[in-house]
Amino acid sequence: MIGSLRGRIQAKAPPQLMIDVGGVGYELEAPMSTFFHLPAIGQEVSLLTHLVVREDAHVLYGFGTPDERRLFRALLKVSGVGPKIALALLSGISVEAFAQCVVTHDVAALIRVPGIGRKTAERLFIEMRDRIDSLSGMAGMSSLAGSTPEAEAVSALIGLGYKPAEAARLLKAVEPGSHSTEELIRRALQGAARE
Repeated sequence: MIGSLRGRIQAKAPPQLMIDVGGVGYELEAPMSTFFHLPAIGQEVSLLTHLVVREDAHVLYGFGTPDERRLFRALLKVSGVGPKIALALLSGISVEAFAQCVVTHDVAALIRVPGIGRKTAERLFIEMRDRIDSLSGMAGMSSLAGSTPEAEAVSALIGLGYKPAEAARLLKAVEPGSHSTEELIRRALQGAARE
């Protein structure tokens, strides 16, 4: 298995790139989130990699951060999600935003990503919600999206034993407005008590 590459960029044509490592040109595919941070052609780069072996090809994928590669590998374990869909997902949404979508069960945000339909989004929610906390760097809502009051409230409700989708549903039922985290939690719990 090839875990990482360090060399000079020979060519870039999203999502493909070629890196010269000691005279050997490695062809990789990378998400747009990685492409945005690549240096110019001829410059040195270091990327984490994941090798996918198929009957007809060996395809090497490159990532700029450990979290991107970790999420890519987790996505490959979801039934019906292959490398192309995982790459499209990482190209269309950040790791943190994906974790936020899973925790809050935000179907609309996921189906905006090309190649992700409603059924795939629902499957991602079901299969990824238990894995999201085990992915280092994505653990807990407190690390997501700058810790907005909504994110902190979801995290608190999950800490109280609510499932992520249930916590998101309770918060969506709260009247819109700029509420503090404490106020959001209080109103969500009041709504749960009325049910």
